[in-house]
Amino acid sequence: MRILIAPDKFKGALNARDVAENIAEGLRDALPDAKIEIVPMADGGEGTAEAICEARGGSWLKWKAHDPIGREIEARYGWIEDGKLAVMEMSEAAGMRRLTEDERDPVHATTFGVGEMISDAANRGANEIIIGLGGSATNDGGWGMARALGYRFFSDGKELTDGVSELAKLTNIISPKKVIGALAAASAQPKDRRLSQPPLQSAVTKIIAAVDVRNPLLGENGATRVFGPQKGASKDELNILEQALTRLADVVAKEFDFDYRDKPGTGAAGGLGFGLMSFCVATIRPGFDVVAEAVGLESKMKEADVVVTGEGSLDRQTLEGKTPAGVARMARKLGKKVFAIGGRYDGNPQVRELFDGVYQLAQSGISEKEQMKHAGELLREKARDLAQEL
Repeated sequence: MRILIAPDKFKGALNARDVAENIAEGLRDALPDAKIEIVPMADGGEGTAEAICEARGGSWLKWKAHDPIGREIEARYGWIEDGKLAVMEMSEAAGMRRLTEDERDPVHATTFGVGEMISDAANRGANEIIIGLGGSATNDGGWGMARALGYRFFSDGKELTDGVSELAKLTNIISPKKVIGALAAASAQPKDRRLSQPPLQSAVTKIIAAVDVRNPLLGENGATRVFGPQKGASKDELNILEQALTRLADVVAKEFDFDYRDKPGTGAAGGLGFGLMSFCVATIRPGFDVVAEAVGLESKMKEADVVVTGEGSLDRQTLEGKTPAGVARMARKLGKKVFAIGGRYDGNPQVRELFDGVYQLAQSGISEKEQMKHAGELLREKARDLAQEL
């Protein structure tokens, strides 16, 4: 029997590789003759760069950048020399993990560091850049990223550099080509010294934004209303941020004659999806599809008899482009049996219909904290249970 194990991470407990290895160990205990292949997966959220870089034999590059509140950090991204592909995650520079709970401030947090990483990859000669949009601490519509790439934003002649809320007063945007000419003619440095970094040099660099949500930029289902509260925004701040992103979208439409605000995925990572499309000519794609293609998942699955996937939570959101659903649909297309193991499963019948069997680590009498602490052991146990169905 040939078994393919292709899970995502169990957030807060195990990364995707650790999940896969523990499932494999449990299966081998019960099925010692099985041929098992593991393919750690991701869907555009955290772990995307690691999954692709590992599968493609890439290396890691480090670069000085800035975190969401402007502190200098050392950020890393993956580099695959064959094809000159850069793979990065916006959370590396602008993620929630960079901040303590007390530091969360989406009115002032920016994606400047993401732009610094993009600029570095482009200037190294990247032909393509894949960016995973997940785990963000920001809600700036890609404004900070664009500034790092050389765009400048003004309100009636005053440059806007202090915070996202200023965008409500935005009147015009100057693109990098105009910036270069203006700086060459000026003797003074820009007010923000970080703008001395060169803007995106390669106009032919292809950028793919890998997303695991389909939210638009604005509205009740947009970046601010849906994700702003978990980033620390108060009710009043939600209104301020929505006004700022609305004005940004209005001025982009006026200045550049296109409008992506309603495109699915533009609300990902606090509107960074919108910013990447508007300022970097990026293409937004479902993160699962991007990762699956990069790691060759379908060709590996064709060789398997049984597929096992999983993630920390199996619920309604699983259906919205998450790894387990993507794996299940691919397995069904190829006529393979597919099973899922989740940290918890909420009983959603549509999720259950995707799989031949669903297992969860959650047990009565065990707290979530204890479950996370013993996730590896519980995964091995559930994998042994699963083996009885094979």
